[in-house]
Amino acid sequence: MGTRKIDASPFQGELRALEQAIQACEAFPRGRLNAEQGFLLNPSLTLLEMEWTGLAAFRQDPTSRPQPGEELLAVWKAPASDEVVLQKLSQNELLAIKIVHESMDLHQAAREGGVSLGFIDAILLQAVASGILLRAPSRLCRPVASFPASLSMAEGYRSAPTFTLQWHVTQACDLHCKHCYDRSDRTMLKLEQGLRILDDLYRFCQAHNVHGQVSFTGGNPLLYPRFKELYQAAADRGFLLAILGNPTSAAIIDELCTIQVPEFYQVSLEGLAEHNDEIRGVGHFGRVLQFLEILRARAIYAMVMLTLTQGNRDQVLPLAELLRDKVDLFVFNRLTLFGEGASLQPVEVESYDAFLADYEQAASRNPVMALKDNILNRRRQLNHEALFGGCAGFGCGAAFNFVSLLPDGEVHACRKFPSLIGNIFQHSLAEIYHSPLAERYRRGSEACGDCRLKLVCRGCPAVVAGHGLDPFVDRDPYCPSSLDQE
Repeated sequence: MGTRKIDASPFQGELRALEQAIQACEAFPRGRLNAEQGFLLNPSLTLLEMEWTGLAAFRQDPTSRPQPGEELLAVWKAPASDEVVLQKLSQNELLAIKIVHESMDLHQAAREGGVSLGFIDAILLQAVASGILLRAPSRLCRPVASFPASLSMAEGYRSAPTFTLQWHVTQACDLHCKHCYDRSDRTMLKLEQGLRILDDLYRFCQAHNVHGQVSFTGGNPLLYPRFKELYQAAADRGFLLAILGNPTSAAIIDELCTIQVPEFYQVSLEGLAEHNDEIRGVGHFGRVLQFLEILRARAIYAMVMLTLTQGNRDQVLPLAELLRDKVDLFVFNRLTLFGEGASLQPVEVESYDAFLADYEQAASRNPVMALKDNILNRRRQLNHEALFGGCAGFGCGAAFNFVSLLPDGEVHACRKFPSLIGNIFQHSLAEIYHSPLAERYRRGSEACGDCRLKLVCRGCPAVVAGHGLDPFVDRDPYCPSSLDQE
């Protein structure tokens, strides 16, 4: 039995217009699918107001039956795949097109639509993901001249798509850890100041074509009296949110999740129960394990951080094994000799390479163990292994893809050591970020100037400074001296 053909004559003209739009899109030069600043309508995009519905389906299946009725079709070339896309647009996609086409102020668009600024950002980014809109590349990009002769496998770490504000909203803490690097009193952050900071961060991210993340920490950020209001305000502006804090109740976590589920919640352990509780207080180990169950029950990404010292180095691997089915990620930082942490003994330089070898071997068998320390990249290059993003995803990210903000407005390149680059109550985040001092931290140590791994390493300036060395001049004392710098 043959297939009955549909008479296409009633809609032949519209079908022809559709085919012409597709052919023009196929011929559109891929080199023009880019934006220099902000958002841009995909120049290959064509909108077709049809008086028949179902024409897209008819092209794929001639036995389908178009029906009289209005339908808006869109045709465009996807920048990522170079393929032609034909589909009906959603209301959110049409709104994204309207906002960009009319150069609407995003705050105004949110007010007129009765939605949050974060909602507007989300639909714009979704339109970018589908290719309807183009977005200019991140302006957080390491200059080529500052990173000569880098390994080709490290080139992907030159540009950062996300900027993180590590926000110490309070110095208040319910613990008194023996390695705490700052117990100083600082002026309490006012909520009104916090809201202005979030607006400043939003402007910074828009101007630099990046997504923003706020990592709330302290002290214990949950002890900030108006934390939920600040968390809500950050969510309303469309930021990714994370918490670096102490264990809390299931009720508080549920309240936060009704606002926005955090990207991750990070807690700390300093070894097995006895050693950890000696550092962080009696009963802390057990409270953390109970809290990890709360996070797991709510599918919140759970991270555990350890500060590595000579006193706990032999407990790292047993702790990681204990956490195998309890967390999503386990990492460590080396101790920085500042604040009360200066009284502890850092891991021995001479034995550190052997520790890293043991850690890497264990990590190959334990999926929750992640690589973080930049120095690992130097070992991996020597052993002809794949490189990774290092401490902050781009080697040392100090004053590059993150800064640390304290309650009194001080902005530091990195919170692990004194690295003041400005005060956000006196200058905008953009002014601080582009200051000569911040640029000096981004350049890193002169000793790393010609290193081919500079994009993914440069050691840890906080460790350098903690050992009485100059982070702008000297090399990380844990850097393997056997690596030949070309």
